[in-house]
Amino acid sequence: MAHITQPVTGYLTVVAVDIPEDRLPGVPVHGEPPATPPGSRQQTLQHAATRLTANHGRLVPYSQNPRWRDGCRQDCSGYASMALGLPTPGTDTVGLTDHRLTHPIPMSELQPGDLVIDAIGNNNTRHVVIFEKWNDDSHRSNTAYEQWGGPGISHRSLTYGRAAGSEYKAYRPLQYGD
Repeated sequence: MAHITQPVTGYLTVVAVDIPEDRLPGVPVHGEPPATPPGSRQQTLQHAATRLTANHGRLVPYSQNPRWRDGCRQDCSGYASMALGLPTPGTDTVGLTDHRLTHPIPMSELQPGDLVIDAIGNNNTRHVVIFEKWNDDSHRSNTAYEQWGGPGISHRSLTYGRAAGSEYKAYRPLQYGD
């Protein structure tokens, strides 16, 4: 902002350009994952966390149709695909169970960055979350990243897969190498 402290004669032209700070050339976009694809558990969790504030400091809203600025869909499987660094727009929930991307593991073996997936049903009933940690030694609940139809992205305590007969199963991304 310029301040004029003396009288001005003649013509004065003022030009203002409003460019958000995170859109200046050479400045990374705030809240979006780095350009390098993730390969580790920590990178997956870091990418998942970016969408908690990627909407100008707010959560990215849920939708099964549009894509976010990073090219990924704004639903649960698009979110998990983004966090894993999969090509845009990301695969669907059933695709995340494909043996070329993940392999099933017992729920008790979940580690940070693993996926908890219900791949049964249709696009209104299938769901995936990104596991972060167990909340207690009894493994009754966990903290996970989730894109869902409520507020959008959340980082909260969940019990998916803990009830008898649950359709939620644990999957480990192959990119972790274990």
